Amino acid sequence: MRAIKAGAEDFFTKPVSSDDLLPAIERALARHQTSREQRSKLDGVRARIATLTPRERQVFERIIGGNTNKQIGRILGATERTIKAHRQRVMEKMQVRTLAELVSLAERVGATSATGQTA
Repeated sequence: MRAIKAGAEDFFTKPVSSDDLLPAIERALARHQTSREQRSKLDGVRARIATLTPRERQVFERIIGGNTNKQIGRILGATERTIKAHRQRVMEKMQVRTLAELVSLAERVGATSATGQTA
């Protein structure tokens, strides 16, 4: 159990033949590479979120919380037109075209917030 919790990929009984060991090593390396690539993508999303200005971050949180531009404007004390401009910059900085893509990225990195709930 300790070995599995520590990240063991497979178990073998001694003696181990190279016909069994080499494919197991290749599978472990492939899983590790996939995991690293996924972490790298998530780090990239987090880095893009970090580029948002404080106001853009407020708009971002409310967008992913399901608020409309009008609701966000009312919450933040801004005009709907100003919110649209912030929203456009958020979409550009996050490198997405749709709200669905933005929400998906936010969910993957855990960037949801209670402040983003619909008012």
